[in-house]
Amino acid sequence: MSRTPVREALIQLASENLLEFFPRKGFIVKEVTTKSKLDVFQVVAVLDALAASLSIQLLTEEEINKMEDMVRKIDLAISQKNYSDYQLYQNEFHKVYIDKCNNETLIELLHSFQNSFVRQIYLSKDDDKLFSVLKQMNEQHSLIVKHFRDKDQEKLEELIKNEHWKITHIDMI
Repeated sequence: MSRTPVREALIQLASENLLEFFPRKGFIVKEVTTKSKLDVFQVVAVLDALAASLSIQLLTEEEINKMEDMVRKIDLAISQKNYSDYQLYQNEFHKVYIDKCNNETLIELLHSFQNSFVRQIYLSKDDDKLFSVLKQMNEQHSLIVKHFRDKDQEKLEELIKNEHWKITHIDMI
């Protein structure tokens, strides 16, 4: 492989805040502290709530049904302790309303965060604890769908901003 695609990939990873570039020296993996993770989750919570709020009147019945289907698929992934499927369906769930918010800047920001460490909020060697936490998060997904269906913007924003992205198990991030 030539240097150009490798260099472009490294530059992309640096733009996603995963690598740090040092001129004439190269790249190193950026250390991600617990505080920096919590800071990012705080920002994502506000942006995600904004995307939901902007899309609440724009979502079709079919899109809300797709979100309900993702909740069922997430439940199945949790019952099978399949973390990769959980991540896939969880991302698809949020993508439905994020992509519908009609704000390209917001969409790009949230997708960028989704492609960083945010995609794996909780990690643990204790599968029982991990999947218990993920089950609680999916119960919130069900509530999010309910608030979309009821067009209850206030409850939707409150849930996403103050509960869904609130990190309650700091030892697992």
